Amino acid sequence: MGQVFDCEIQARLRDMNVGAHVDNVEALRILDEARLLFLRHAPLTDDGGRGGLFRDVPSHAVELVASQRVDYRAEMRFTAYQPFLVRIWVSHVARTAVTISSELRIAADHPPAIVAETSLVFWDHTAEASWPISDEVRAALAAYAGEPVALRERPGR
Repeated sequence: MGQVFDCEIQARLRDMNVGAHVDNVEALRILDEARLLFLRHAPLTDDGGRGGLFRDVPSHAVELVASQRVDYRAEMRFTAYQPFLVRIWVSHVARTAVTISSELRIAADHPPAIVAETSLVFWDHTAEASWPISDEVRAALAAYAGEPVALRERPGR
C-alpha cells in the first residue's frame, strides 16, 4: 500500500443522537469533512503551494460524488472531546473518476467502526463534460494507492 492520509475530526454535540450514539448522518459528515481535507486542503507537500491531493486539478474542474457505500461495523458512542480518527487512501483510478476508501475509528486501538468507499467523478464546467484526469493528478493519486476497503457482500449478489 502507498501512503495514507490520517486525520482527527473533533466530536461535536450535534454528532450525537438521543441514545448518545453518533448519528449515522453525522458519521457521513465526519467522513466527508476528512475527505475534503485530504483532497483540497491538507499540506501534503512542502512546496508551499495549494494543499490537498487535488492541488493540480484546474479550477474549472470539480469532483462530484457519484456513489458512496458505507458499512457500520461497531457501536459509536459519543464521547465529548474525543476526536474521531479517519484514514483515507485511493483505491481506484479511472479515466475521469477516482474511488476513495475510508476507515473511521473512535480510538487508535479500536478496529474501524465505519468503512466506506466513495466514487468521485471529475466535471469540467467550461467544457460541460467529464474531465479526464491529467498525468500530474494521476501521479499524486498513485502515491496514495491501496487496496479497496473490505465491504460486506450485498445479499443476492
